[in-house]
This record gives sequence, C-alpha cells and structure tokens, in this order.
Amino acid sequence: MSSTRQTITTAQRNQARLIWDYHQMGHDLSPADVAIGLGSHDLGVATTTANLYHQGLAKTIVFTGGNSATTRARFPRGEAVHYREHALTLGVPDHAIHVEPHAANTGENIALSRDLLTHAGIEARTVLLVTKPYMQRRSYATTRHVWPDVDIVCASEVLTLESYLEAIGDHKLVVDMLVGDLQRVIEYPKLGFAAPQDVPADVQTAYAELVEAGFTSRLLA
Repeated sequence: MSSTRQTITTAQRNQARLIWDYHQMGHDLSPADVAIGLGSHDLGVATTTANLYHQGLAKTIVFTGGNSATTRARFPRGEAVHYREHALTLGVPDHAIHVEPHAANTGENIALSRDLLTHAGIEARTVLLVTKPYMQRRSYATTRHVWPDVDIVCASEVLTLESYLEAIGDHKLVVDMLVGDLQRVIEYPKLGFAAPQDVPADVQTAYAELVEAGFTSRLLA
C-alpha cells in the first residue's frame, strides 16, 4: 500500500463513512464450527481470526487465498500461507489451522474452503467469516449464494473509518476500495455471483457522488 497521504474533503469523508458503516454487518459474535479467514493484503484478518480462536469462538480455522496483483509482493508464498504463519506466532496450534492456497476471488474462497472442510470430514453448520472491515457485506452476500445452507456471522478487526484511513495512509485509495466493494455488492447479484443486498438510498447517493468525484480506481471495467 502506498503511504502517500491524499486529501479528501469533509463531505467525501462523510460519504465514505456511510459506505464504511453499510459494509459492516453488525453481527453479534457467537461460537461457530469454523472460522474462515479470507486472504487479502490485510494481516489484521489473520490476527482477528487468531483472537477468535483464543476466545473459544472456533476450534477450527481455515485460511484461504492464493495470490493477486495487490498481494504478491507482500505475501509471496500466498495469502493463506502467510496468514497461517502469522497465526502460529500468535499461539494458535498448527493442528487447528487448515490452509486453502488456491482461491483467486471471494467465490473461490468460500467454495474451496467448503470443499476442504468436506474432504477433511469437518461438518460446518456455522461459520465465522473473517474479513477486512469493509469487505464484510460482500463476503456475506457471496457466502449466502455459494454456501446457502450455512449460518454466517461476520467478524473483522474493530476499527473506525478514521483509524483505517490513518493506518493505510492513502486516503483516496481507501475510499476507492470502499466504492469498489459497494459496486460489487450492487452488481454481483446480477451476474450470479452473490445474493442481493438492500442498499439504502443515502448509501446509493454517497456512492454515486464519490464515483462522480473520481474515486474509481477499484471499479469493475
């Protein structure tokens, strides 16, 4: 991630906060059969998954993800492999961790994790889905479509938009990512990739105005 700080206006920050809040599902955490950590550039996903394990909320972990253009330099051995290594340093025992190293998108994250668990003889009726904070809703919608008979609780590192902006540094890139994920929440059901989600009018307006303002680097072509 770039560390260059790019200024966004107060109005744009408020619009981004609406989308940030919408992306998070607000689920209450409860014990589940398995925690699935979805690979990305964000090592906080692995940390959060490890914390959930130590809290007794899941006895089995699956880390899923290969490489992408945005993660190859950071995680050269693959997202899931690096997540596993990080979780081991946080005290999660090796026997509790399963690695799915091939997924290249969210649908594959879910489908391949489901298949891995089936082949391992692990019955998963409830899943803690661990993602970046702004990816909760898209991951939830994808799982509802790909694995409809499982109960899902979404979890992420607890962060405000402001703290995430400061952690990443490049404010415009963060807003681009929020806008890009919302576009996928809207468009993917039409393509058969995810279950439909209600998008409130104020969130739709914020999205349209941010797109008009040029926050478009993560939009689908």
